[in-house]
Amino acid sequence: MAEFVDLESQDGVRMPWNVLPGTKQESTNCVVPVSAIYTPLKPFPNMPVLPYSPLRCRTCRSVLNPFSIVDFMAKIWICPFCFQRNHFPPHYASISDDNLPAELFPQYTTIEYESPSENSSVPPVFMFVVDTCIIEEEMAFLKSALSQAVDLLPDTSLVGLITFGTYVHVHELGFGQIPKAHVFKGSKDISKDQLLEHMSFFVKKPKPTTGVIAGARDGLSAESISRFLVPASECEFALNSVLEELQKDPWAVPADQRATRCTSTALSVAASLLGACVPGSGARIMAFVGGPSTEGPGAIVSKILSEPIRSHKDLDKDSAPHYHKAVKFYDGLSKQLVHQGHVLDLFAGALDQVGVAELKIAVERTGGLVVLAESFGHSVFKDSLKHVFQSSDYDLGLSTNGIFEINCSKDIKVQGIIGPCASLEKKGPLCSETVVGQGSSSAWKMCGLDKATSLCLIFEIAKKDSSDAISQSASNQFYFQFLTYYQHSSGQMRLRATTLSRRYIAGPGSIQDLIAGFDQEAAAVVMARLVSFKMETEAEFDPIRWLDKSLIQICSRFGDYQKDSPSSFSLSPRLSIFPQFMFHLRRSQFVQVFNNSPDETAYFRMILNRENVANSVVMIQPSLISYSFHSAPEPVLLDVAAIAADRILLLDSYFTVVVFHGATIAQWRNAGYHNQPEHEVFAQLLRAPRDDADAIIKERFPVPRLVICDQHGSQARFLLAKLNPSATYSSDASPRPGGDIIFTDDVSFEVFLDHLQRLAVQ
Repeated sequence: MAEFVDLESQDGVRMPWNVLPGTKQESTNCVVPVSAIYTPLKPFPNMPVLPYSPLRCRTCRSVLNPFSIVDFMAKIWICPFCFQRNHFPPHYASISDDNLPAELFPQYTTIEYESPSENSSVPPVFMFVVDTCIIEEEMAFLKSALSQAVDLLPDTSLVGLITFGTYVHVHELGFGQIPKAHVFKGSKDISKDQLLEHMSFFVKKPKPTTGVIAGARDGLSAESISRFLVPASECEFALNSVLEELQKDPWAVPADQRATRCTSTALSVAASLLGACVPGSGARIMAFVGGPSTEGPGAIVSKILSEPIRSHKDLDKDSAPHYHKAVKFYDGLSKQLVHQGHVLDLFAGALDQVGVAELKIAVERTGGLVVLAESFGHSVFKDSLKHVFQSSDYDLGLSTNGIFEINCSKDIKVQGIIGPCASLEKKGPLCSETVVGQGSSSAWKMCGLDKATSLCLIFEIAKKDSSDAISQSASNQFYFQFLTYYQHSSGQMRLRATTLSRRYIAGPGSIQDLIAGFDQEAAAVVMARLVSFKMETEAEFDPIRWLDKSLIQICSRFGDYQKDSPSSFSLSPRLSIFPQFMFHLRRSQFVQVFNNSPDETAYFRMILNRENVANSVVMIQPSLISYSFHSAPEPVLLDVAAIAADRILLLDSYFTVVVFHGATIAQWRNAGYHNQPEHEVFAQLLRAPRDDADAIIKERFPVPRLVICDQHGSQARFLLAKLNPSATYSSDASPRPGGDIIFTDDVSFEVFLDHLQRLAVQ
């Protein structure tokens, strides 16, 4: 797969099919859809940033690129998408074969433009929305994390603070003499107009009779805005003193009830306030929630403790009374935030569920970050929050206000995007009838995006038969162009253009070419996003059956075998790991909801939907590295056979990093051998996996949970649950000395493969 990784390091794109099926029927037979996983802001060290505006085709608005055909004599370029002839403007007069502008260089298929005219840079805005219905200890953890975050904020950024419990408190940070706050009732729905009225925005200047009230230029006085949003450099003292004095919600909670927590009302107030003060600017609502919402339109459970919070079973049986109302509310909130261009980030610190499953729609459509931890004192929360603001080597590169557009050859249509964006409903000839994810559009809003944000684009081949495909264009190339217009973290507006070309193949004899261009990692990730999407949107969907059926079809189409002879079955190396990915995907937390709450499942899927291929593959099939005295650290199969008494294993499953000590190693460590000078080698062996685990944790967001455990210990389950159960309590295979068995009725990969071969050759 090395060449696909090289392609990604040039353009940030991975495609399951790098040679495309040329007709609709062929692409249906390929099972895995024609698709691409694209990371719009992937950093490229030598990518030029051009200080002028791009040249656009006058028909389809695509940007001049290395695939355009250029006539240097006539000073004309032909667009590869719609074949329109365009004249070069006068300032391109000197171009020739040996004097090309950067955008025509063949190696610059990805390039950025930063036009000087638009550089009215706006400061970033952070609105902290803080839950106060939490115990004193959690409150202390949260206060200390927030004051650290405030210290790390860029000086120019604007900051606001809202706290909520039974009531919503909007703090006036610009009023420095004494702490001052506006209070709203948590159970009431407050409109934007009521909010502005109540917070005396129109005391000195009457309210305009017509038009929208949005920002300083539309009738809000700048001084009324600066009461609530204050530059970080000026409000540090006011903000810290409010945070220091922050108390647990004072309203008494009866013993048989949950606290009254109005999360939805607080978020609605935050969204309306930002919509009035700073519309269209890069603003983030950062919500810190410590428990389930019980009040207001987004409540997920009633206050009575004896009523349990909804589970997956309740959602399946449609017996979760609050669920649909809450989702409908957050759907409305997501539309409001997308319209304003603002992001909702969610930081949840609770053992209980807080409503991530309901909030998912608003966080995902605005491209927000999400972190789920057991407590605000847990390193998963604390380190992730620091990571958001620290611009160290692992800078997230937070950018805002993006618009993503796509252009492609006329025989390809776009079904939609699965990922953190919202459809702008820009209909046109590019849009397919079939909609997957955010569809019926060729443009999407990305309110928040960062260096790692990756979109999964699903295409449809529109050509009916192969004869007209071959005769019409001798070139048999399909072209794609991805345009991302966004506000860079420096405040400047930029446009990044990525243009790709892929060969297509049609008719008999195309199978070998398709196999040669198959990227099995990208294919596994596309299938994982698709199966998660279908589980959430299709009522009677059976994920295991769908995955198995797809895998059998792929194997019977692309495998080598004699009919009805399973022993003759073999797969090309290009496809040989794909069944293994599917085996682990069937067992993963994206498909198996048993033992996970709806919040956890929603969290896992949100992260899967925004990460690139390399990270997503680790979520589907974790990596396992073995450390021993006899050899250097080496990757081993994700199998129970990897466990040995004299080995240390390091499992990286993306959300959790496990360091697992074999029984003998654990005994020696407990006896303190590593502290004795003559056992320096043992001390190094213990240190190596810890150092590697720290390196993984440092560069990942959200920060994974670190589990350090011993063989036969209670936490060993974090490792055992991910391993292929080749030796179980019921199998004949006895574990080797010092090894382990797994107590499960799951089938092992060998049995899975046997069944697959039997079915594929039929």
